[in-house]
Amino acid sequence: MMARKPLRLGVAYDFRNPPESGLTHQQLYAAIMEQVVWLDGLGLDLVWFTEHHFVEDGYLPSWIPVAAAMAARTRKVRFSCDVCLLPFNHPVRLAEDLAVLDNISGGRVEIGVGMGYAPHEFRGFGMPVARRVSLTDEGIEVLKRAFTGETFSFAGKRYQFERVKITPGYVQPGGPPLWIASMAEAGALRAAKFGANLLPQGERERSLDPWLARLEEEGRHPADHRIGIIKSCLVTDDRERDWAAVRVAERRRMEVYNKFREEAGGHGGVAGISEGKRIPQTWVVGNVDHCVAELSAFIEEYGFTDLVTWGVPPGMRPDQTNASLERFAREVAPRLRAKFS
Repeated sequence: MMARKPLRLGVAYDFRNPPESGLTHQQLYAAIMEQVVWLDGLGLDLVWFTEHHFVEDGYLPSWIPVAAAMAARTRKVRFSCDVCLLPFNHPVRLAEDLAVLDNISGGRVEIGVGMGYAPHEFRGFGMPVARRVSLTDEGIEVLKRAFTGETFSFAGKRYQFERVKITPGYVQPGGPPLWIASMAEAGALRAAKFGANLLPQGERERSLDPWLARLEEEGRHPADHRIGIIKSCLVTDDRERDWAAVRVAERRRMEVYNKFREEAGGHGGVAGISEGKRIPQTWVVGNVDHCVAELSAFIEEYGFTDLVTWGVPPGMRPDQTNASLERFAREVAPRLRAKFS
């Protein structure tokens, strides 16, 4: 088993709200807020968000305001994203927003970044898809310099800054921990280059193994970093009763990603990958013993240090997921932490 940092567990939200939920967007936001405050009290470690734009069901386009609101009402959970789409976020402004969030939360913020791939988003922002790599690479460079807390300048193809210093300063020395998403080898090597934690989302041999190999080649230790993923878990003693609604929501969730991938074609490593070769993000469904066994094997096989389950799949309401999440927090999480911490 790969050495690793202590295991952290939590929930992820995308705030998608199709009509099937029966809630207004305002009601869904309020209900999720209460759920997160409750889960913080139950001892979960993480709350992650995902970002997409111009999606009909209200897919969360801006995660930092939500994290700030939650940070003001919680005490322990750490906030991050899987992922913040860097081409659509000005890096200096993002660094400022993160500094404010770091202060509001008392140093409980991290940042996961990716380059995006959905053509409709680039059209919506009036930006050629071809710029996504340079915008991402330069954006990461700028964030890394901003996080030092020192005055910096930068001259790149997309961004030029002179004598910038982010204020207020960060609570966390060195700024929020940085994560980089990887769907293919280029992303894995990007994460290694910047010394970032990893969010692998593709085939293991392309999205995870190159990162491990490059770190080892350069004399750095993978155990000094974190590896995270969204891997959902439905804790139930009655699969037939509880899985049906989640299965419908999961199909609804995947429909939008499949549409993105189809339109993207060969961009971003999202085409030409067999689902059978991907690091599996399918749901684990069953009683506590089953969930502990399945998640333990998954964590051990890939070396994950951070794992989150979907809090409210699209079309469902928080009150429909509370029972499973409570058992995940009270019964599954302690056993997993005992094994991997």
